Amino acid sequence: MDIKRIVSDTLKIVLPLALGGAILYWMYRGFDFKSIKNILLNEMNWTWMILSFPFGILAQMFRGWRWRQTLSPIGEHARKSTAIHSIFISYAVSLVIPRIGEFMRCVVLKRHDGVSFPKALGTVVTERAIDSVLVAIVTGSTLLIQMRVFSTFFSQTGTSMGTILRKFSTTGYIVTIICGIAALILIHFLLKKLSFYEKVKTTLGGIWQGIISLKNVKNIPLFLFYTIGIWVCYFLHYYLTFFCFDFTANLGLQCALVTFVVGSIAVIVPTPNGAGPWHFAVKTMLILYGVSDVNALYFVLIVHTIQTLLVIVLGVYGCTALAFTDKIRKQ
Repeated sequence: MDIKRIVSDTLKIVLPLALGGAILYWMYRGFDFKSIKNILLNEMNWTWMILSFPFGILAQMFRGWRWRQTLSPIGEHARKSTAIHSIFISYAVSLVIPRIGEFMRCVVLKRHDGVSFPKALGTVVTERAIDSVLVAIVTGSTLLIQMRVFSTFFSQTGTSMGTILRKFSTTGYIVTIICGIAALILIHFLLKKLSFYEKVKTTLGGIWQGIISLKNVKNIPLFLFYTIGIWVCYFLHYYLTFFCFDFTANLGLQCALVTFVVGSIAVIVPTPNGAGPWHFAVKTMLILYGVSDVNALYFVLIVHTIQTLLVIVLGVYGCTALAFTDKIRKQ
């Protein structure tokens, strides 16, 4: 038994949980959790939350359909249902070990549809590169658009950026630094993982085929539709939750876009579903837009928890559906 591997695997689970837990503990220390019950039962508009669910589901389905497109040019063909269920499972598994879902969905396709693992992994690398470019474009555009909004906000309130930074507590700076270090550690592990594959020529070849598969994708307009659709659905899944609460319902589309972008960047930090860093980033931005500290805490805790539960439900459904489908195929 490899002790070093056991320790490494244990740390991959424990450290993200500890980091996320530490940030959440710092944010919610002294918080009255009993008040959450009143918010959920009497003050929250559940209609909007339920309306947001289809967009969260559709975003993952779009990702599965797009993945099949990148696999086809390299001679790998997965069933639509398997591709979608593998995405459901990958998101759920990442709640336990951050980022492991990218590998897990390749394992699912290998096990159920015989898709080459190295080639599938290569297409995942391609997908992530495309998503990163799109997020970068949206982030840059949002910052440019919101420059005027920030200036107006500062002039009307008499608040300067220096004042905001002075109000930013020492603990806040510490949390930000820790999140940055954790992100660098994640990059280190990813590079280390890729260096492992470089040692295996056949595996590296499979990954390369997956990466270059994009140039041979059929129906590029449909591919672009799926790519844009993924992020539009993610945004709507988040934005509609604003209307669940009186204190966020009137913040507007621009506030939602800014907090969405900031939250998307925060989840780079390796914690389960971004727990901790996402709460911290979105809460901080909501306060900037005039939401009280307590209400901002309500929002991030309730929205993140419910959306995480949706991810778990979809993951369980994906596992069950695949098991049921395999059982029928064997009969």
